[in-house]
Amino acid sequence: MTQALTPSTADVRATIDQLWIYPVKSCAGVKVDEAELTDTGLLFDRAWMVVDAQGEFVSQRELPRMALIQPTFKMGQLVLRAPGMLALHLELNAAEGPLKVRVWDDEVMACDMGDLAAQWFSDFLGADAPEELKELRLARFDPEVRRASNARWLGGREAGTQFADGFALLVTSTASLAGLNERLVAAGETPVDMRRFRPNIVLRGLDAHDEDRVGPMRIATGDDGAAVIETVKPCARCPIPNVDPDTASSSPAVSDALQGYRQDARLKGAVTFGMNAIVIEGDGQFLRVGQAVTAEWRFD
Repeated sequence: MTQALTPSTADVRATIDQLWIYPVKSCAGVKVDEAELTDTGLLFDRAWMVVDAQGEFVSQRELPRMALIQPTFKMGQLVLRAPGMLALHLELNAAEGPLKVRVWDDEVMACDMGDLAAQWFSDFLGADAPEELKELRLARFDPEVRRASNARWLGGREAGTQFADGFALLVTSTASLAGLNERLVAAGETPVDMRRFRPNIVLRGLDAHDEDRVGPMRIATGDDGAAVIETVKPCARCPIPNVDPDTASSSPAVSDALQGYRQDARLKGAVTFGMNAIVIEGDGQFLRVGQAVTAEWRFD
């Protein structure tokens, strides 16, 4: 059990400024005021994933137009909208036959979402896609399946995720984004918003990139409840932050700016922004914007 911290004893004090859920991996996110925490992350986060005909996941790296697919939750359904397309309505618990999929090095059995969903994604994304990505399917994570996070970063513990790249949560801060935007403006570039970095939890009250060095974070969820999450691995950044979430156009400005000050020795010089985190306590607790977050500094 992680030792509880209170605002009066903690070295680090912050609040939750934003919460984000990304129902379909690499599509747009849903900004929410509250979200249920599970042991694999926020409920419905990366619960669905687009795959090619071989079951390999696809993302904005290959198909930037995925950024234009906007999800919403409505009356027990996931509703997906995209320019020029009729809305696709999916029951939250719907699934068809089994489908073997691969996300990075992990091959797992998932649930196929059927031909209608497959055609919808193929029609919207396939027109300008390479030949091997013209036929797509939508998979849903099977809650009976366990996908483990990389043990190298867990210190002997066990943790899992659904279709996220590797860990249950991604944590960033408003100050880290402000620091980046200062550099972009100084270079004559347009500032960007947090959507570029696809976090789940955005903290206010930290200095820029202090999320890199905090220990287990206690989130006061109300009625004497609490959740504890722990940052375990810096988030190495691919070209996705270069994709404008409003237009799906790409420019190297964000990567170029980060390259100048965010090379991380822990990842052999890879550019990082934000921290991957695991859930220590709090399965079933609700996280809400404005909740207090306390922690101690980590000196390792």
